[in-house]
Amino acid sequence: MPAPAATADRPAAPKAGRRPQKVLVIGAGPGGLAAAMLLSRAGLDVHVVERLPRVGGRCSAVEADGFRFDLGPTFFLYPRVLERIFKLVGRDLFREVPMTRLDPQYRLAFGTGQRLDCTPDVARMEREIARIAPADAAGLRRFLAENRAKMDGFRPILERPFLRWRDLLSWDLVKMLPVLRPWNSVDGELGRYFSDPRIRLAFTFQSKYLGMSPFNCPSLFSILSFLEYEHGVWHPTGGCSAVSEGMARVAGELGVTFSLGVEVKEMLFDGRRAVGVRTDTGEHRADAAVVNADFAQAMTRLVPDRLRRKWTDAKIEKKKFSCSTFMMYLGVEGRYDDLPHHTIYTAEDYHANLADIEVHHRLTDDTSFYVQNASVTDPTLAPEGMSTLYVLAPVSNLHPNIDWRTAAPGFRKLLLTQLAKIGVTDVERRIRYEKVVTPDDWHGRYAVYRGATFNLAHTLGQMLHFRPRNRFDDLDGVYLVGGGTHPGSGLPVIYEGARITSRLLLEDFGRDTGWLGLPGANELPVPATTV
Repeated sequence: MPAPAATADRPAAPKAGRRPQKVLVIGAGPGGLAAAMLLSRAGLDVHVVERLPRVGGRCSAVEADGFRFDLGPTFFLYPRVLERIFKLVGRDLFREVPMTRLDPQYRLAFGTGQRLDCTPDVARMEREIARIAPADAAGLRRFLAENRAKMDGFRPILERPFLRWRDLLSWDLVKMLPVLRPWNSVDGELGRYFSDPRIRLAFTFQSKYLGMSPFNCPSLFSILSFLEYEHGVWHPTGGCSAVSEGMARVAGELGVTFSLGVEVKEMLFDGRRAVGVRTDTGEHRADAAVVNADFAQAMTRLVPDRLRRKWTDAKIEKKKFSCSTFMMYLGVEGRYDDLPHHTIYTAEDYHANLADIEVHHRLTDDTSFYVQNASVTDPTLAPEGMSTLYVLAPVSNLHPNIDWRTAAPGFRKLLLTQLAKIGVTDVERRIRYEKVVTPDDWHGRYAVYRGATFNLAHTLGQMLHFRPRNRFDDLDGVYLVGGGTHPGSGLPVIYEGARITSRLLLEDFGRDTGWLGLPGANELPVPATTV
């Protein structure tokens, strides 16, 4: 089949006689791994180049002294998306990566002193809500029903690319506006169901998965908490990083090759068309490049500014980015069997805490934080009789107000003190392994622009058509996957974005895409023997 001709929306493929076969994937994060699996399954020669010595990117593992932690994401949500990708390549996700559905999903500890043990059992959750806000219990089933309809209506939109202005005027999107209420925040949306601010917080803190405040995050994202109750919060054995490792294993079996511990120094171009990369070990040539590195960091470091029209350095600098995180990975002697797998503590003055992060760019004494005590579920993560405690505090992305070289020791001490508010005491003397990651580290060691661990913020002006596009229109032969492109951040969305990107790349090179399924289709396509 000849390569399709160029159009306004589809750049020309390489010249006739050079049927595209080789694709370079820059970065072995979740999106890059998913794209590598799909593109290799389609018959392309796929080579993944990763700067770190192991796969996963922000979804990789930290291992030392018999302890194992996830570097980044610890909640595995909505496995349906990745399950479909595994099925498309002829594999079973749950066989490749065993998982446990958590109940309770997590504990919410409020700075005011109350707590909720959040369960996917609706009747039990109603009783939990009624325990501290009796009038709000009746709102739970209505919230679930209306967000189920919202998710069903919006899912086809999330599963397709937005490449042109007119895509914003599609009837599917226009008819959803009364349901989406884009003028509302997530907190405002939850006010339709719950009057008590603590209960609203229980269903809005999930905006932090995007690095945003529930008071600013668009109301669309009320579907995040719905997905937890409808489809579960899961723990993959070995952590979310085990999912990345399982994907890499399957990709390798499909023929994907990996270069780990190899840093891409620059992308190579013939005019505006990407033709390969230069690494610290040599050059690698290809017919297309899939960029899974942090979008802003990759563009400003790897691509000359003169080649970018819409996403120049100056324009990237003006964009809104998510918050960052201060991380502590603690291997601790002893166990905390009374502490749930996930616990979220919210500051007594949650509004002020968020304002300190997003507006004032300063640290808060009563800071919100999250603790994963995964050893209560997964004994493979620590030596016998010991625990892994993963501690995360949302903080400002890099800003001159905070010098982490001097602030880190004091903030570490504060967080260890804060742990007592969820019943975790006498920690410091029991620490047998410790790793700290600050926003400086996210920026420098992990190549995350401004240390913004959740990437570009999900404001209305940075979503859909306004987000960097899966087929990157500033450059030819460059495709994007990861949290910095459409549909956005969060593991399920990143996996779906990889399917969108893979479809576009395969279309551009005249390959069959029917086996990938249609956007919004409920059935998982059954892969053919050959593609």
